[in-house]
Amino acid sequence: METVYRVFTRTWWKSNPNWPNGLEPSPGRRTVIRRNIVGETAAQDFCRVWNSNHEPGRLSRKAEYETQP
Repeated sequence: METVYRVFTRTWWKSNPNWPNGLEPSPGRRTVIRRNIVGETAAQDFCRVWNSNHEPGRLSRKAEYETQP
């Protein structure tokens, strides 16, 4: 039986003028964008396509995946 994954986005930085470049490391809240993806390769592919079609912006918002409980 293959593992089922969900894909989410989050930012990796937050604005803070007291840090270099005004950015402080800070994993943001997860926003689920896809559920029930069967197989790790499919989850990786979904993230790769999403990330290539969306600019990460200053706070580096990117898609990631994790096993779905």
